[in-house]
Amino acid sequence: MPKKTQQDLFAWDEVAAPPTPVAKPLTLPQNLDGVETTSPAEIATSYPAADEPLVIKELGKSKVWAVDAMSLIFQVFHAVPEMSSPAGQPVNAVFGFTRDILTILEQKKPDYFFVGFDLNEPTFRHEMYPDYKGQRSEMPADLIPQSPLIRRMLEVLDIPILEHPRYEADDLLATLAHQVDAAGGECVLVTADKDYRQLITERTKLYNMRKNQAVDAAVLMEEWGIRPDQVVDYQTLVGDAVDNVPGVPLIGPKIAKELLQQFDTLDNIFANIDKVAGAKRKENLLNGQTQAAISRQLVRLDTAVPVTIPWEQGFCQGFHPQRARELFEELGFHSLTSKMRGEELRKKPVRMAAKYTTIGTPEQLAALAAELATAKLISLDTETTNVNPRWADLVGISLSWIPGEACYIPIRAPAGEPQLEQELVLGALKTVLENPTIEKIGQNLKYDWILLRGAGIDLQGVAFDTMVASYLLDAGERNHNMDELAARYLNHKTTTISELIGTGKNQKRMDEVPVALITHYAAEDADVPLRLYPLLTERLEKYGLTELNKTLEVPLIEVLAEIEFNGIRINTALLGELSVKYAGLLAKLEIEIYELAGRQFNIASPKQLQEILFVEQKLPILKRTKTGPSTDVEVLEELALQHALPAKIIEYRQFAKLKNTYVDSLPLLICPKTNRVHASFNQVVAATGRLSSSDPNLQNIPIRTEAGREIRAAFLPAEDDWKLIAADYSQIELRVLAHYTQDEALIAAFERDDDIHALVASGVYSVPLAEVTSTQRRVAKAVNFGIIYGQSPFGLARALDLEQSVAAQYIDAYVHGYPGVERWMTEVLRDCAKQGYVTTILGRRRAISGVREPNEKILQLAPSHPSRQKNLSERTAINTVIQGSAADLIKLAMLAIYRRIRAENRRTRMLLQIHDELVFEAPPEEVEAVSQMIIEEMSRVMELRVPLRVDLNTGRNWAECE
Repeated sequence: MPKKTQQDLFAWDEVAAPPTPVAKPLTLPQNLDGVETTSPAEIATSYPAADEPLVIKELGKSKVWAVDAMSLIFQVFHAVPEMSSPAGQPVNAVFGFTRDILTILEQKKPDYFFVGFDLNEPTFRHEMYPDYKGQRSEMPADLIPQSPLIRRMLEVLDIPILEHPRYEADDLLATLAHQVDAAGGECVLVTADKDYRQLITERTKLYNMRKNQAVDAAVLMEEWGIRPDQVVDYQTLVGDAVDNVPGVPLIGPKIAKELLQQFDTLDNIFANIDKVAGAKRKENLLNGQTQAAISRQLVRLDTAVPVTIPWEQGFCQGFHPQRARELFEELGFHSLTSKMRGEELRKKPVRMAAKYTTIGTPEQLAALAAELATAKLISLDTETTNVNPRWADLVGISLSWIPGEACYIPIRAPAGEPQLEQELVLGALKTVLENPTIEKIGQNLKYDWILLRGAGIDLQGVAFDTMVASYLLDAGERNHNMDELAARYLNHKTTTISELIGTGKNQKRMDEVPVALITHYAAEDADVPLRLYPLLTERLEKYGLTELNKTLEVPLIEVLAEIEFNGIRINTALLGELSVKYAGLLAKLEIEIYELAGRQFNIASPKQLQEILFVEQKLPILKRTKTGPSTDVEVLEELALQHALPAKIIEYRQFAKLKNTYVDSLPLLICPKTNRVHASFNQVVAATGRLSSSDPNLQNIPIRTEAGREIRAAFLPAEDDWKLIAADYSQIELRVLAHYTQDEALIAAFERDDDIHALVASGVYSVPLAEVTSTQRRVAKAVNFGIIYGQSPFGLARALDLEQSVAAQYIDAYVHGYPGVERWMTEVLRDCAKQGYVTTILGRRRAISGVREPNEKILQLAPSHPSRQKNLSERTAINTVIQGSAADLIKLAMLAIYRRIRAENRRTRMLLQIHDELVFEAPPEEVEAVSQMIIEEMSRVMELRVPLRVDLNTGRNWAECE
């Protein structure tokens, strides 16, 4: 079965010559208004052949599309959720912009395509009116570094940029549209800027990407009640607060429309001022004549900018997939990267020469075992019936010890196909597989370790895992799939699992595939890691990661395999009771929600909830998404301050999620072979080095709530008289922070074993430590962690429901009280800006781009000053060092405890790792000694400048351990 990845995303750094372009239709993802889909439609290109002359289509018969860059950039920046590249830089606007550009290329099929940009300098409008756009707020910090990336994207897609000194993109696109219209062509301007409506003609239209709406004269008349030639006068009267265009005071859209419908033009309005109804309206117009004259000059777009439109560059002829792929993979746009690489390989497929054989007789098996006994290094892979190794049965084993040569041993196969008894195969290979002096390598060896242990083999000698090595080298990437590593490092296209077993209704089990076909697939899975091994080893050495890989990450594979193999017992009877209880709570909440809403509706439907909240209840729209007003939890929490309904919706969602994700699902995850739940602990997902869990995700069970405790009570030790032991590092991230910053006040506090949150509250509120209230401590805790995560006064104020000025005071007080923290953060950012990466306490490395060199003048400002706010890259850098170092420590502790348990031949077993907590099950006679051992090992894994403190509790279930 496929088990070579823990998340199906993409990563590579191959640099190859571009393939010969082939003319093909462009096919792009269809779901382009939301977050990137995991399997978008294929993307191809349509470059002309090298010897094919480029024929420029006559402008008068062409479709010309042009994009107002900043209009679209701001739209996607606010519409697309926060995203970061493998290097930690913000890329949500780049992704959204790229999506939209590719959508236009595929769906609209323009003959010519251009993008207009504003230059960051004054224009002729500023010369005539210095206050033009004077009230615009600064560009968001996370958007600033994305503009150069968008320009790079347009370059690789061969889309020319229009920009010119003293002019805005509006004027450049107006000039382009005027030329297209004059030539008889069709022009579409992609923008949400209303100023462009003055350009609408029979041949020039606007297009709103978010609404998928074309705006022509009919739409304009429907929305504004005016003609395109009246737009300038309309905007002159109304003004524009965004651009600081004054307009005529107290003349709004409704009055402007009425005046233009009556008098046709602005000049006629002033020429017939005595006919204007209403004394106040006349007065406003007369007093606003000067402002109107200025406003008209500001809003009228220049259709004759002295610029030459590069028509030949704008002619759409396609783009090279390699160039696009290289940028997309750099930015972490995984599905786009995959499809670009797929296009490259389809044009120029590469297969490695290899010799793959089937071991189908006892004699061949004996000869193989004898040869393997002399090998120093073996690459191993297993084929099974299930992606979960504790549920799976063995289908076959593949082995490689010489690059380019591998074999497959079938154990389960279709009737009449070669196959050997599992007992015979494992008996022949047991000595080799359990020999620690013969090194074993592979891709995701944790899976094979668990599977083989279930079959009676104690795999020894695990020395290297290509998936783990790839993760160490590119922690910011989320995909370390073997197929992708083969393409990245070997320029090799592997046989995919879908090619082998099919998909959907036609999908086969692995043991239903003919042995001849499965041999190539399985043997390749052993051969590729062997070929990757020297390449990855060399890179690990180059980046100083060899020791971390060898002494921590590879040994940890066995620890995680042990945890997953053990699993944990679940109280299904309790979960059944909770299911009934939560169903009742949800039914009660439904009634309360319907009463507050005034009618019944589908609570799970965002569309229906939007109608209830924002139309019927008339609550304010706080944030928009591609499908309309947002109803996410942050929005609901803010709306709950104004109305009881959003609070009930939040409560309903919480119980529905717990019921669906845990209460009802956990019994279905019990393995029939073991009667336990075996979660997967993922070593190569979180970029900081932390572990994550899946199937189920145990990290999302609430810790502080009653519902969370009820669910945790369903997790039991192996026997009724056994105990669970939960050991948790106390404030590990703050202790790591104290270690790094060497802040005297922080270090002294931890040495005294003070309550650090209460201590910070004492300083922030200027009250004695003994008088700190629980509310003050809660605020200080938020400040403590907010500082680590680079939280702004706005973010802290929102989290704590404070005034922003008060939150700013708290941040300033913290930094003043603990100056070492600020100094250290500045050093981290300065180093990252210079070298492009940060490292953890054990040398774990993460590349991060977009960190700014700290400016000494800005550093003199108050820490809460807007200019001091950290962008996403900078927050990621600080967070990686702190969280990554905490992850290093818990991994060291896991390794040390696991070795002690084995050395002491204990019956105690490690079961779970959740954040900074380890959970064990132990027989009653071992509880006291093992508890002491756990505290000892966790406390001394590394000597920091502050002591490591461990909180340990025991109980009959997990809830009792909290």
